[in-house]
Amino acid sequence: MKDLLEWLDHRTGYKLLVHEALNEPIPGGARWRYITGSMLTFAFVVQVITGFFLWTAYSPSTQTAWESVYYIQHEMAYGWLVRGIHHFAAQAMMVLLGLHFLQVIWDGAYRAPREVNFWLGLVLMQIVIALSLTGYLLPWDQKGYYATKVATNIAGASPVIGPQIQQIAQGGAAYGHHTLTRFFALHAGLLPALMVVFLALHVYVFRRHGITVPPHAEGKPADTFWPKQVLFDAVGCLVVLGIVLYFALTRPAELTAPADPGEDFPARPEWYFLFLFRFLEFKEISRFGVAFGAIYIPTLLMGIVFLMPFIGRKKWGHYFNRGFLLAILTGITILTVMTLHEDNHNQSHQAKLRFAERDAHRVVVLAKREGIPQNGARELLVNDPFTQGPRLFARNCSSCHRFDGHDATGQLILKTVDKDGVKTKVPELETAADLKDFGSREWITRVLTDYETTFKPLENAGEKGKAIQTGEMSNWCKENQKVLTDPANAESLKALVEFLTAQGGRNDLGAFDEKLVAQGREIFKGGALKSGALSSSCADCHAMTVAKGTETESLSDGAGAGYPKLTGYGGREWLKAFLRAPGHADFYGEKNTMMEFTEKRMSEREIDLLVDWMTGNYIPNPSH
Repeated sequence: MKDLLEWLDHRTGYKLLVHEALNEPIPGGARWRYITGSMLTFAFVVQVITGFFLWTAYSPSTQTAWESVYYIQHEMAYGWLVRGIHHFAAQAMMVLLGLHFLQVIWDGAYRAPREVNFWLGLVLMQIVIALSLTGYLLPWDQKGYYATKVATNIAGASPVIGPQIQQIAQGGAAYGHHTLTRFFALHAGLLPALMVVFLALHVYVFRRHGITVPPHAEGKPADTFWPKQVLFDAVGCLVVLGIVLYFALTRPAELTAPADPGEDFPARPEWYFLFLFRFLEFKEISRFGVAFGAIYIPTLLMGIVFLMPFIGRKKWGHYFNRGFLLAILTGITILTVMTLHEDNHNQSHQAKLRFAERDAHRVVVLAKREGIPQNGARELLVNDPFTQGPRLFARNCSSCHRFDGHDATGQLILKTVDKDGVKTKVPELETAADLKDFGSREWITRVLTDYETTFKPLENAGEKGKAIQTGEMSNWCKENQKVLTDPANAESLKALVEFLTAQGGRNDLGAFDEKLVAQGREIFKGGALKSGALSSSCADCHAMTVAKGTETESLSDGAGAGYPKLTGYGGREWLKAFLRAPGHADFYGEKNTMMEFTEKRMSEREIDLLVDWMTGNYIPNPSH
């Protein structure tokens, strides 16, 4: 081995290189405060290594980017771990960048003769930020798509050449495929190459002038880089690796639903850019325009930072630089905390986040079960009732109905009112029943035993609404509430509910008890309960035809128009027919207060998606 090493040294001179690297003098001795630069370099190396493995499975196009990241996250062996390390190492770089910058300014390591090295460090800072911004888009998911779109719009607000910069970044006038490929080229090609070049220059100039010795360490014995400072740096790098691994193992890197330009997504940048987002939200800033808050002021601040080597020539200038940096970091911290606090207490924003998480989980379920179609994973969600149903309900139904008190996507229906000259938002009154569990056993039980509360919103729907809310069905329920809620009739009520629920034939309601269904059928026809009887049977008003062997049987002819026919009640076909023509004689007739959802209002496909969602006719999510 010795002879081999001697031969290698003779051919390459590696011993001199190692000696130069490890025997760098450290005036004042090794210190923990000097480790931030090595930790930052280590994080970058981790990014390069993990980035290479991600690159081997990544496909940069709008139809394959999300799909390839899905493959990495859920199919590739340990892909989730590699992506998690890459994701959290990127965030670690931003933290370490701030710590290293603080150490440089605090120790005065930017002053003569180290000005050039300081400016090289500023260039490296911009490259790290650019790497973060370009990497955010690559999964081509909702979060990255909308956050990056905001970033390119900010770039477009730059004076004079803004539109040209935006067009170059986007790869044209539209935000799409070429945007992704250009960001990928920057993130995986140009920016890492620039990082290596400027990092080499940074280290070279640093070695030329050496470490800046704090005043309290001057005169103390000097150390060499090996072994003590190497040990300190190694410990620091291990801490970084440990923290990154902890987050990668406990919090998998997020992958939201595939990017969809037609959806509303609660766009937010990563946490280390939240301060800028909040800064732009201030009315005093926003009224001057995006360019003022996102271009002019940051440029001014960076200009001051660039001039720090000149400002710091005087003792007061060094203290000014320290105070300036502390003020900036304090402001960033305050704005970040403000954003997190406001978002956490913003009910609408949190509802949007939950709905976005619902989509993210759903597309994984569908991809694992159905596979990814040729046109991309987005198609899975577009054709999924569980995904599209709430959106269709929110657009078409929530002006009258609610779904568990909201619009089915989690948003409250609000209106703006003027109270003593102050505009405020208050809940808008619904004019029809809440349809959260329409057609279920719980729904039918509430209708039979508490009709007045269930349909109370109808009192806000004008005279026709009030007529239904206080009409014959309401009176029948009041007359029979006592007998239906009598504990002695608990089994009879259960049987009647089971019979009515079974008419829809819905799979989402579980298996039906055939014995109870048979009992409920007799109660529907005759009204006899275990203890007492109904004032009139259901069949006296409502028509129903049920299967009897290979034929059908009519339980009643009903009382005619205005009394909904209950054949197939709550099921897919019943609900479709009802939505298309609620004023038909089989439903409410002239009593109807509901709009008709004709083809012009909702297409057949949209009706199918909405009804399938409401009746549970979709691929179920696996239970946890």
